[in-house]
Amino acid sequence: MRRVLFYVQHLLGIGHLRRAAVLARALVAGGFDVLLVSGGAPAASLDLGRARFHQLPPLRAVDETLRDLCRLDGMPADDAFCTARTGELLALVRAERPDILIIEQFPFGRTRLRFELLPLLEVAKTLSPSPVIVSSVRDVVRRASPERVAEAVSMVRASFDAVLIHADPALVEFARSFAGWNAISERAHFTGFVAEADFVRSPVSNAGADEVVVSVGGGAVGLPLLEAAIAARPLTPLASHLWRLLVGPNLRATERSRLAAREGIIIESARTDFTTLLANATLSISQAGYNTVVETLNCADRAVLVPFGTVRETEQSDRAKVLADRGMVAVVTPGTLSPDTLADAVNRAMVGPSLRSFPACDTNGARKTAALLRHLVEARRRG
Repeated sequence: MRRVLFYVQHLLGIGHLRRAAVLARALVAGGFDVLLVSGGAPAASLDLGRARFHQLPPLRAVDETLRDLCRLDGMPADDAFCTARTGELLALVRAERPDILIIEQFPFGRTRLRFELLPLLEVAKTLSPSPVIVSSVRDVVRRASPERVAEAVSMVRASFDAVLIHADPALVEFARSFAGWNAISERAHFTGFVAEADFVRSPVSNAGADEVVVSVGGGAVGLPLLEAAIAARPLTPLASHLWRLLVGPNLRATERSRLAAREGIIIESARTDFTTLLANATLSISQAGYNTVVETLNCADRAVLVPFGTVRETEQSDRAKVLADRGMVAVVTPGTLSPDTLADAVNRAMVGPSLRSFPACDTNGARKTAALLRHLVEARRRG
């Protein structure tokens, strides 16, 4: 059985890890023996199916800028910590001797992890036989300087056999966010979007019917949107509808306590029937993370996206702009969120077209990833 070592690092939310788990399950179903190696905070209720799992000493982002890393307790990730973690990772790849090494985001992101990823690549290339080395990336990557783009191109050409882009090119063009596309396109493969589970297109319950569903993914940076939604409700044409706010597991207890439930508003934890809520709701209001957007495009009727963004983190705003430019969603531009701007976006979404009037996007990314990797391994075996 072909072995896969799949490295993933989530820094703030849990979306990266959730998507990696979906891919790991699909690879196992496709006949691979998968070891998922996570460098982020442990996550509860992660469905890995029959994939194996290894937790590295965890790192997280110091704050929402994602500029610096620290240990889970907030202590600096000093040289001793990084050296020990790197040693653990290199020992894993030597012991596993994988047929395929998948590194999520790098070299298009996660550059703060160079201290362990560059040695990982070098060790992998010394194995005999050497693994097929793959970069696994989303539909959009963070915009970068010309120097950073050139570095990523150089790394791809020197160390990676393939770049798997988990997107539908008919909807999102990778070249819009990565300026070096022409230099790597011959190694790139579009898989379609990776979805957590089968989408609910014919709901078996009426949960969420006629509601406004407000969601913030894991919730680590979701408090401003939740507070704005509560204040915006009476300013919208949907003021008579029930608004259901899903807070996410990473919203701190002190922040959740600031959200006061009132008539017409329900505040609760994220739910496992989220896609059913979307399918029945009058409107979805959410951030613009990859997983939530894929679910929204395939289940919701109308949507408002409120992307999280900073000077460095442009991925959510770029994804939202692609969809807004196509007339599919209404967007609140990062840095402008207020009750008034959110209410305006709600008004625009309600007079715009339904998402269901647009062609369905390709969400077979997990299955296609397994098929592509089988092809790459067989091509390597044939020499």
